[in-house]
Amino acid sequence: MAVMRRVARGASGALVVLVAMLTMGCPSRDKVAAQGPYARDVADAIPKIEKVTGLKFKKQPVLQRRTREQVHDFLVKQFEDERSQADLNAQQILLRRLGLVPENFDLRSLMLDLYTEQIVGFYDPATKVLYVVDGAKPQEVAFVVEHELVHALQDQYTNIDSLLHIKGDDDRVLAAQSVMEGQATLVPIQSMLGPAAGLPGGWEKVRELIRENQGSMPKFAAAPEILQETLLFPYLSGAEFMRRYQAQGHSGMPLGRDMPASSTQIMHADAYFGAHREQPLAITLPAPQGATTDYQNDMGEFETRVFLFQHLKDQNTSILSADGWAGDRYMILHTPHGDGIAWVTAWRSAVDAGEFRTAMQKVFAARFPKVQATEGPQGTHLVAQKRSMVLSGGDVDGHTVVMYVDVPEGERTDVIDLSRIQIR
Repeated sequence: MAVMRRVARGASGALVVLVAMLTMGCPSRDKVAAQGPYARDVADAIPKIEKVTGLKFKKQPVLQRRTREQVHDFLVKQFEDERSQADLNAQQILLRRLGLVPENFDLRSLMLDLYTEQIVGFYDPATKVLYVVDGAKPQEVAFVVEHELVHALQDQYTNIDSLLHIKGDDDRVLAAQSVMEGQATLVPIQSMLGPAAGLPGGWEKVRELIRENQGSMPKFAAAPEILQETLLFPYLSGAEFMRRYQAQGHSGMPLGRDMPASSTQIMHADAYFGAHREQPLAITLPAPQGATTDYQNDMGEFETRVFLFQHLKDQNTSILSADGWAGDRYMILHTPHGDGIAWVTAWRSAVDAGEFRTAMQKVFAARFPKVQATEGPQGTHLVAQKRSMVLSGGDVDGHTVVMYVDVPEGERTDVIDLSRIQIR
């Protein structure tokens, strides 16, 4: 979800639990007023970060305090940005049409609440300032300051803002964010436990603890699963990716052409570190028939997997059915009777496409257990809750694709001409 990537990076549920695990039993340190707020935390962190990353700070970052109310106001301005509003509106439609949220779901309100609840500190690449929220626990601040200092260092060697503002390619943005958050999560751990250290108990232990501690994060606990998992992915899967990157003998983080291009490359070692790096296919959709569109984007393998899991509640089926993803593209549709979506996924093989299509038919059954889908010339067709949904497929430029269309009942479902789709 694009807007979540571009809003200030702060202490998500993953970081809050990491802090609790790693600082348990450690004595708290007195705050030092000299040379600005949290001066000791900054002074202690910088040489550790430089040692672990092999990079030197070109200049010492500015650190300022903010009240939670000021953070809330900052986030409101972020969400009021014209592009952020367009992304929020489009992604809200996508989530509704995929059955991941109720029809009255307000994405902007939830995201604002989530970030206000969770942020302890954040680095803003626009102002080059690291902000720490007043009232945070000292042990949380020490970890989060180090985490955000890594972002400041990254920004001195690459343009963070440009990476998070790639238009119309959310999966690539998620991959870039995973590198940045993964490194920023791993560096404090390695500076504390040693360069070869990973997280005691593994990243799955973090997920378990997050689930167990949801009572302390009520907004996060109430969020739809797709949003929870998308928020956690850059920290947990990103840290695992960066550990693999280090194991290959690299220091720092991948930049330029070496930056991962998809969540597939983050999740699957062979897709990035194998003999032939697996690049996602670029899908170009034609203008829709009987509808208009003003927004296109992609989901990627990870969000496809979570979408399946949220409906099927079967981890193995969700993973296997999303595995084989080679690229996807969706467009938001505007019809005389309301909004809809057309989502095209491309697969590495016909078998992979068949597994995904079968999983999608199971999603139909899970979402609408009392409605029978029918098979026709267009594919699998289902009408429910005043919506018409069609699942179809075919071959495009030598690739097997699956197409899902959801429009208001009565609108044409052949909105995308399969023969006019281009894949490269």
